[in-house]
Amino acid sequence: MAVTEITVERLTDMIRVAAHRLSKNVEFVNSLNVFPVPDGDTGTNMSLTLASGVKNVNNANAATVGAMTKALAKGTLMGARGNSGVISSQLFRGFAKATENKKTLTAQDLADALTGGVQTAYKAVMKPVEGTILTVAREAAKAGNKAAQNSDDAVVVMQAVVNGAKRSLAATPSLLPVLKEVGVVDSGGQGLVFIYEGFLEALNGKVTSDEYVISDTEMDEMVNAVHHQSIQGQLSTADIKYGYCTEMMVELNQKPAEGHEFNYDTFRNYLNDLGDSLLVVADDEVVKVHVHTEHPGKVYRYGAQFGQLDKIKIDNMRAQHDDIVERQASEAAKPQAPAKFGVVAVASGHGVAELYRSLGVTQILEGGQTMNPSTQDILAAVKKANALNVIILPNNGNIFMAAQQAAQQAENHVAVVPTKSIQQGMTAMLSFNPDETLKENVAEMSDSLDTVASGEMTVATRDTSINGLTIHKDDFIGIVDGDIAVNGTDRVQVMTDMILKMLTEDSEIITILYGTEGTKEEAQQVADAITAQSDDLEVEIHEGDQPVYAYLVSVE
Repeated sequence: MAVTEITVERLTDMIRVAAHRLSKNVEFVNSLNVFPVPDGDTGTNMSLTLASGVKNVNNANAATVGAMTKALAKGTLMGARGNSGVISSQLFRGFAKATENKKTLTAQDLADALTGGVQTAYKAVMKPVEGTILTVAREAAKAGNKAAQNSDDAVVVMQAVVNGAKRSLAATPSLLPVLKEVGVVDSGGQGLVFIYEGFLEALNGKVTSDEYVISDTEMDEMVNAVHHQSIQGQLSTADIKYGYCTEMMVELNQKPAEGHEFNYDTFRNYLNDLGDSLLVVADDEVVKVHVHTEHPGKVYRYGAQFGQLDKIKIDNMRAQHDDIVERQASEAAKPQAPAKFGVVAVASGHGVAELYRSLGVTQILEGGQTMNPSTQDILAAVKKANALNVIILPNNGNIFMAAQQAAQQAENHVAVVPTKSIQQGMTAMLSFNPDETLKENVAEMSDSLDTVASGEMTVATRDTSINGLTIHKDDFIGIVDGDIAVNGTDRVQVMTDMILKMLTEDSEIITILYGTEGTKEEAQQVADAITAQSDDLEVEIHEGDQPVYAYLVSVE
């Protein structure tokens, strides 16, 4: 059912469902933390931040969207914890600014508000880094605005936002080297995806949300949540340059007798010289500060010149990191309870595997066109997934039957989504929803396969004639959805011609994965040639490192 007007009641429900969805996935988001400390845990910080906003919304009982989002912004600012929490609060602050005079929201208003949140969040960060929650928020908002140009249905816009956020999240390792090094996506970006998925669920009416209020006990449990499989344990305490995570709030309306006038830029520049990971956000009444420093006393003394200090917090990050490493060593010896879902994907190439893991695949089974895994190989991967429900993505027509056999012989609930290419598997993962049943996921993931065209670039091994083409040994050939479509001796031209054959009037996004025989530079030449013919197309390039095929291409 289309939603052309978002009332204050519906928007409130969206926020509550988002907070609930994020809270259920706290430990997963925590496990993605890449920095060497839990300064705090990203999932915990974002969940507590949003919970504080929900609590303020519940207390405000606002009659308009503008009043509600103002309460949300104030609540998230006051409850913000750590970098991820503060950035989240700024996304909601910008959202509130864009909606302050609104009684209800249209689909375009929703898209504009998300864009406003991005603009405010970028301003709050001293040195924005690409490959983080900021990137995911920006690309999601861009996708939402594009959808709003063609639809007045808020559900359609929010679905585009979610898809854009997921695509951007999958690309974060290619933008931030440390993410690629340890093989994870950005934790803050993942948290934001959960929030936007919650918005979409509420708009769709799939989830009935009671008033969401987090208790003090739940807060304490989240703050002390144990990290399972945390990336932090792979890094060294010695890597921590600034050892104290320092936070404070300055109440500007409570100035000391000889207090200084507050200037945002001067204030932030001074603190920037004392450490890193600096965030300073302010309104007319309070300034909230988060910084990693070796001199927390200097931070507090400086802040006290402008007003009364509140919510002072210092964490020794070196000690915290040592505790995490010790705790993880102990946890590693314990058997893990089965997860609700596991996804096994057959793929080759380090880069392809990383992209799949970033999309939620839990087990990568090495294989493909020249190396078809057996039924036993697939069964072993299913067992290793350690899940109550397992989805298999064969990603090749020659592997589908073996996957079906494995599913029939498995003891737990196992199903196969009939993906015939790496590209189809990636598209299927965008439709995966861990909150739905196995049957629902298989149906939705299978339905999504019709939305993607798959292209492969390789070299002919012999002379032949097929599909009206005369092909010579060592020609470059472009294969579209299993059929040879183009050939020639100029690889860039053949690639360009192949993609042009894949396009339809509805095409929007082209993804190119370059393999061991391809190069990023050559892929960019092709991208430039395609976008020169159409300004409406977006091209994404990733390192796939796959064998056999120099390039894999998807068009959606």
